[in-house]
Amino acid sequence: MAVGRGKAGRRESVPALLEELRALGSEQGRAGMARYGIDVDNAFGVSVYALRKIASRIGVDHDLALALWATGNHEARLVACFVDDPAAVSEDQLEAWARDFDSWDLCDQATTSLFDRTPHAWTKAAEWAARDAAWVKRGGFALMAGLAAHDERADDAAFVRLFPLIERGASDDRNFVKKAVNWALRNIGKRNLALNAASIACAERILAAANARAGGARGGDAGARAARWVASDALRELTSDQVRERLARKGARRKARRS
Repeated sequence: MAVGRGKAGRRESVPALLEELRALGSEQGRAGMARYGIDVDNAFGVSVYALRKIASRIGVDHDLALALWATGNHEARLVACFVDDPAAVSEDQLEAWARDFDSWDLCDQATTSLFDRTPHAWTKAAEWAARDAAWVKRGGFALMAGLAAHDERADDAAFVRLFPLIERGASDDRNFVKKAVNWALRNIGKRNLALNAASIACAERILAAANARAGGARGGDAGARAARWVASDALRELTSDQVRERLARKGARRKARRS
């Protein structure tokens, strides 16, 4: 029986945690998850807010995270993402967990709460974005979105190198994939003014390629329509006054700190 020691020294066992999660769940919660396209075959129906409270109590515990993931329970796997130690996560673990993705929320929480903080994040973002399996491919683009939000040390060039992957991925018409491609593009474009301009240019290339593929600005095959949506939705946000003004203020604050 796997156990971990919480922040207050409390011993945490997997069976006890599963019972706690079961008690917090409800059929109403499961139904709500199902309405949002989440696989509830092995879920209790617990909100992510309650799961984060449990994770906060536990603290960081790599061994417990592995044991929780191994249960196959949806909520236990989410808690595993919140308590695992990014420095202890191996490349083999990333690949194994990615193969287990069965819902967008598990994919997104794993990639943006844990994977994007591991030493393997940049490599896996590029590798998974080129894979065909839908949830793994979504994971690659979700990783890009997470890196754009959380990797403060990465330079702009690292994100610019992701644009060819985004341009290729934009024509994937699978709903959960195209939304992640769009997410990656928008998050990169909200990082700073320079990347905003570069992301807008990327979106414009995607839109032009989609229109050329369709023979016009409307219609076309599923791939052209998906790419047109990815680009148009990103352009609406990235060219908005709200985003531009926020990035200008952010740039001014950064410049002031350096002077």
